[in-house]
Amino acid sequence: MKTFLTNKFFLYVLLLFAGLMQAQKHSNPYYSRTDTEKLQVSNKEWKKILSPELYAVAREAKTERAFTGKYYEFDIKGTYYCAVCGNKLFQSTAKFASSCGWPSFYQPLSKTSVIYKKDLSYNMERTEVLCGRCDSHLGHIFDDGPEPTGKRFCMNSVCLDFVPMK
Repeated sequence: MKTFLTNKFFLYVLLLFAGLMQAQKHSNPYYSRTDTEKLQVSNKEWKKILSPELYAVAREAKTERAFTGKYYEFDIKGTYYCAVCGNKLFQSTAKFASSCGWPSFYQPLSKTSVIYKKDLSYNMERTEVLCGRCDSHLGHIFDDGPEPTGKRFCMNSVCLDFVPMK
């Protein structure tokens, strides 16, 4: 038990440090965890700023491979932000184990955290979830989640930043 607690504490400290470093290392002038103003940035500009993996998922609506994302099996308490612009998206209290291969939440942090768009790609009809501030693709929403909403926000880890609760 002591080893488990020590390992969990070490992981928490590491994540806290990584979160602070993440905020400092952003060379993205549009990244802010406090600004909620809607962004109008071209994909050409985003391509200069974002990593190739983040650009592919967030701006071209690609999907990271299932069961590979850093937040898939992750249960630390805190807040999830858009990795592109820093917009607050989800609280860890809304995260649940869906076994779908991606981190899943049953509700966003607020009504303006995310927006929705009809997605008819791959001969399917789905609802795409976009960041409410920068319109980046985050994932999709499905009607097979737990109560109280019955929703499953199936998100790509690469599109999320995490800050642990202090």
